[in-house]
Amino acid sequence: MAENPPFEEPRLALNRIYTKTGDSGETLLASGERVPKDAPRIECYGTVDELNSFTGAAALTASELAERAPELAELARTLRRVQHELFNLGSILATTPEHVHPRQARITEEDVAALERDIDRANAALPPLRSFVLPGGSRLSVELHICRTVCRRAERLLVTAARQERIDGVNLRYLNRLSDALFVWSRWANVQLGVEEVLWSPNESASARQQAGE
Repeated sequence: MAENPPFEEPRLALNRIYTKTGDSGETLLASGERVPKDAPRIECYGTVDELNSFTGAAALTASELAERAPELAELARTLRRVQHELFNLGSILATTPEHVHPRQARITEEDVAALERDIDRANAALPPLRSFVLPGGSRLSVELHICRTVCRRAERLLVTAARQERIDGVNLRYLNRLSDALFVWSRWANVQLGVEEVLWSPNESASARQQAGE
């Protein structure tokens, strides 16, 4: 870590887990305001939290598979980095712009650029697509697809929130790049594991098979 890191380290003392202050359907933002638990900002960073959990599961799977495919150890490290970035994103989304501290954790353009480098590096090792990809092939690939779809939902919720409140555009760019990265990683993982991708075939549906006389 840098000698003078740009963000403040957490200063927490979580001695009590339940406080009963949210029983009325409201919650506190990091900046102190009470808001409904279904407010757009809450929906967004709650979904980012969900994404972080699924990303942790994928990181663990990648780490466990690294003995079989050593390249997956690097993916595990990258996913753990993404988990920290997602928590930084949650921190800034939980704070209204007028209350953001200069050294508060947040997403930066370097985080976006790092994802773009990750995408380019992994995509260079992939064959061209002949069809749309279905989640499958390996458990790790499926977990990364789950991350991708949750990430897309977080992105949609952020667009909704941004219509009502001032939210830095770098956050939206980050989620957009991350969803692309998760798609590329889902394909890359199958390549590293030596398993075939599951490609969409419209004629595998029950109606198409029935018409074909199968």
